Amino acid sequence: MAAASTSGVEIYDGAIDRGLEGVVACSTGISSIVDTTLCYRGYTIEDLAAKASFEQVVYLLWNDRLPTTDELASFKKELGANMALDANFINVLKTIPTKNVHPMAWLRTATSLLAHYDSEAQDMSPEAQKRKAVRLTAKMTTLVTSFDRIRNGREIIAPKADKSVAYNFFWTLTGTEPDAEIVKDFDTCLILHADHELNCSAFAARVTASSLSDMHSAIVSAISALKGPLHGGANEQVIKMLQTIGSIENCKTWIVRALDNKEKVMGIGHRVYKNGDPRAKILRAMSERLTKKKGEAHWYTMSTMIDDIMQEKKGLLPNVDFYSATVYYSMGIPTDLFTPIFAASRVSGWLSHILEQWQNNRIYRPRGKWVGKNGLKLS
Repeated sequence: MAAASTSGVEIYDGAIDRGLEGVVACSTGISSIVDTTLCYRGYTIEDLAAKASFEQVVYLLWNDRLPTTDELASFKKELGANMALDANFINVLKTIPTKNVHPMAWLRTATSLLAHYDSEAQDMSPEAQKRKAVRLTAKMTTLVTSFDRIRNGREIIAPKADKSVAYNFFWTLTGTEPDAEIVKDFDTCLILHADHELNCSAFAARVTASSLSDMHSAIVSAISALKGPLHGGANEQVIKMLQTIGSIENCKTWIVRALDNKEKVMGIGHRVYKNGDPRAKILRAMSERLTKKKGEAHWYTMSTMIDDIMQEKKGLLPNVDFYSATVYYSMGIPTDLFTPIFAASRVSGWLSHILEQWQNNRIYRPRGKWVGKNGLKLS
């Protein structure tokens, strides 16, 4: 980038797109996006969604290879052993306000607090970092469901150590045995959301990690970024939009009016995918099946109508948030937990980025293009 000097002030002449669009900020071997192909460590998302478990994908993201049968069994056992929350920690969680509090704000605070109950929180050795990564991934789902239990005046339910992350989400949320098909579908959702190259929250995690701050702080940075409606909150807004529209009959008129008023239609369009988000295709099929199973197929029908209208009128395609909204809704998950679920999955990807950042670290220190005044003097 060319630089000039005026009165000793360095001015950068190169154009910088807003939001760093197209700017390559680091090298990564975690996930890649090429046109409509998303890969984790070289495996396409379609292949992983069809054939892998979330636990296998987490191991893959962290180790750059899939686990053997014995390694997977050991990894699942380690995750299971770390899902439960300490009793003293639970007592403190109950003191965090929940009334009129956004679940992501609560999750941000709870994750920060979790560091105070981790004896290795400040240990920067590679061995300790891997152990902390396991604990954070294992406990994030339990934190999400604990929020819902606490705000509804219910006791927190201990996870089952011999069950999967997906199973334990529903078990600790409801205290009832979850439907096996729903667990499998939810496991696929966790895989789809696990990582997505250098998105806003992953970048936030890497920036914090680059200062050699602790792992919990980097994850809190990521949660804070994900909380924003332009990043992780869109799935919640999609179901609210569908509920506002109300019926198939109102759908076309409502969307056309929204476009005429230049209102944003949530869950449509993507900064990187111009020819379609591969995750949305997987979730669309899941949405069709689950809404029909629930006896509320109109949500899927409305979604496809919006999908078609937006393609026809704006040339825009749905992103991962669009169909995940009706998927989660059909699973009976409270609407405001949609984004915290995103965090429970994406924490695995954030941790991958943190660990990768530390392998070849240099603190992030970009420059700003100066557009202010020069040469001012006090009279």
